[in-house]
Amino acid sequence: MKRLFRNLYVEKRFFIVLITLVVGFLAAFMFKNLLSSIKLLFYIFLLLVLVDALLLFLSKGGITGNRIVPDKLSNGDENPIKITLINTYLFPVAIKIIDELPFQFQKRDFGLQSFLKRGEQKTYGYTLRPTERGVYFFGSLNVFATSPLKLISKKYRFNAEQEVPVYPSYLQLRKYDLIAFTNKLFEYGLKKIRKIGHTMEFEQIKEYVQGDDIRNINWKATAKRSQLMVNQYQDEKSQPIYSIIDKGRVMKMPFEQLSLLDYAINATLVISNIAIKKNDKAGMFSFSNSIENRVVAERRSSQMNLILETLYNIETNFVESDFSRLYIDIKRNLNQRSLLLLYTNFETLDALNRQLPYLQAIAKQHLLVVIFFENTELLEFSRKKAKNTHQIFEQTIAEKFVFEKKLIVNELRKYGIQTILTKPEDLTINTINKYLEIKARGLL
Repeated sequence: MKRLFRNLYVEKRFFIVLITLVVGFLAAFMFKNLLSSIKLLFYIFLLLVLVDALLLFLSKGGITGNRIVPDKLSNGDENPIKITLINTYLFPVAIKIIDELPFQFQKRDFGLQSFLKRGEQKTYGYTLRPTERGVYFFGSLNVFATSPLKLISKKYRFNAEQEVPVYPSYLQLRKYDLIAFTNKLFEYGLKKIRKIGHTMEFEQIKEYVQGDDIRNINWKATAKRSQLMVNQYQDEKSQPIYSIIDKGRVMKMPFEQLSLLDYAINATLVISNIAIKKNDKAGMFSFSNSIENRVVAERRSSQMNLILETLYNIETNFVESDFSRLYIDIKRNLNQRSLLLLYTNFETLDALNRQLPYLQAIAKQHLLVVIFFENTELLEFSRKKAKNTHQIFEQTIAEKFVFEKKLIVNELRKYGIQTILTKPEDLTINTINKYLEIKARGLL
């Protein structure tokens, strides 16, 4: 009996009918001839409530449910969540679903309503967009079932509590997985780049056969063997591609609820996957006041899983990033010329000038691409129509900062350093485009 009352919930129409009966009783005392009619209605109402309770609590069947959540959620993406319900009652029921979402989403009014026929099974879906990595906890799945009389409801509480980790955007990884290998790159915002020259590495000397390029004839070997010999080359592969993530305080700035650090992490995951598919070696590390989260560039099958797990644990430490330490570490540990994709952010030309000597030194030994971000909020603000003198002044300051970003690009290019100035939401696609451009032009 105690359990019955714990799962019993009264519908609004129950109170409406009850209040109507109470008012009727009050009126009956004033008009004696109405008393018998009101009593009859009250007994009918009690009978209906009893029948409703018997249908929901004592009849065969009930509601069974289950929440289906992926093993891990993708940060910054819409992740599908499914709820499956089965009605085993001998009659149709109206249902209301209240799912206890992780507190990070701050959704306290989440609910779904539907109708289930007798013996019917339905699957309901909704999406969640996490904006920070970590562990998310789902609470119970609550379902309220109402019979056709709709006077009371029975609550079903399914113990669907589960912890789900939120990883860097592996959904983006799947989305862009085949982009680099299709002929429709423009559909994704990528440029079609004409390959300039080629990067080749020596493989062997072999005898000349018809069709070989005569420009590759090795005249010294030909003189020794008294027959034409040619050099055979193969496309240079397995070049090291390193993603370097600045996790200092400048990368904590949020755009669209996602920090610059998380945008960089998502882009690193995607570009590492494409590099490995292109037969290059993918690696990464992060830095601020020290070098951390190092993954040595390799092309083995387990490399992507290692990079994913490493990216999951990167957090901002709110300190000023030390580019001198970055330069020393690269000089000491990277002996082979590599493509370095440096994700950082410079808001002013002065901020760049403090680090420029170290960037120049790195660029002498490696192909360095400095990737930093447009301030989309300032850009949007600068384009609004000013209505008074104060707004004109604010827009002038905003335009100054926007223009200074372009000066930073010019300053870096002046010293032969590749750059990407991008909106946060376009970071991944612009990074892929730059990588494919570098590969096509044989710059590495």
